[in-house]
Formats: sequence, C-alpha cells, structure tokens
Amino acid sequence: MVIGFQPSLLDLDEDVAIGPLGARVRRTWLSGGAWLDVRRGWLTGADALFQRLLDVVPWRAERRQMYDRVVAVPRLLCFYGEDEQLPDPALDGARRALDAHYATELGERFATAGLCLYRDGRDSVAWHGDTIGRGSTEDTMVAIVSLGAPRALTLRPRGGGPTLRHELGHGDLVVMGGSCQRTWEHAVPKTAQPVGPRISVQFRPRDVR
Repeated sequence: MVIGFQPSLLDLDEDVAIGPLGARVRRTWLSGGAWLDVRRGWLTGADALFQRLLDVVPWRAERRQMYDRVVAVPRLLCFYGEDEQLPDPALDGARRALDAHYATELGERFATAGLCLYRDGRDSVAWHGDTIGRGSTEDTMVAIVSLGAPRALTLRPRGGGPTLRHELGHGDLVVMGGSCQRTWEHAVPKTAQPVGPRISVQFRPRDVR
C-alpha cells in the first residue's frame, strides 16, 4: 500500500523496543467510575512498526448501514480474534507487557487486536463506546497503541459534558478502563489540517468490541 508518511525525527530506530509501564503511566480519574491511563512514547521504533504494518496487514474497506443508507466506513480495518497470529512480533510483545501490567486490575488477558488505518484527516471514527459484548454491562479495559502521525482522541461523558483531548501518535499508549466504555464516549474526529496517516492498535479482552 502506498501512503505518504513522514516519520518522526525523534524516532528513527528500526527495531521496536517496549518501554516500562509502572510509574511512567499517568492515570486520570474520570466521572462515573471511569479512568484513563496515558503513557507517552511507550514504543520506540514505532514508525518502523507503522511501515511494516502498513505493508503486511490485509487492510479492508467496509460499508455499514447508517439510518436509511449504506455508507463507507471512513478508515481501513483489520481484526485479529482470539488465538489468531498477530501481524508483527512487536504486537505480541506489547500485548504481553499489557497483560503483565494490568493483570491484577483486569483479571484476564487482552485477547483480541483490532487495527484501524486513518489515511488522512478525512478518516475518522464517530462518538461511541465499545459496548458490543461485555462492555455494555461490565467494567473492562481497551488499550490503544498509536503509530504514525499524531491524531486527536477525544472523550466526553455520555449525556454531555466537557470534552478531553489527547494528541496520540509515534508509539503512545492510552488505556480506557473502569466504566469508561459505558459512561463515556470517545472519537477520532475529522480534521481539515494536513495530517499524515495513523494506525491504531486496540487490544481488548474476550467478548469486548
């Protein structure tokens, strides 16, 4: 796949290294029992990983019913279910690190990986929570690793309230936990600003989508 991408001058490593979590993770407590962890620059060599995933992942376009018409999903997608081989060993390492760090709180492993490719500022995802499956009734976690150019991840309480905004890219990690999928919504909004492509890797427990 040919997509123009300008790597960060601060991350030119070809080998991916997974940094520590622990005290480097910054947690923000939200309302309604939700919380958000952010770890900047968790992966070094993230831009090389971005290019590898861009080349090897079988990206697909989807169309979905939206009210009275079928529309194109404004991003490319690929999903790896339980026990499916991930497309790069670095993702296996990242998942093992997340499993180790969040084992006590989560009580289970991160079982699946969903990948999204945002080709430019026109690609986006609308306000939503991951409430298909157990996320609609249970506290859970969704861990997102951002690769490529930074894009905004916005969050707001369901029913309205102040919006939080985090610019994520180049190996940043964000984890939404507690009741976040039920009591808050998140989005990657469109932007008219010139932005490069981004891949998000979403690790989720079993039966959470």
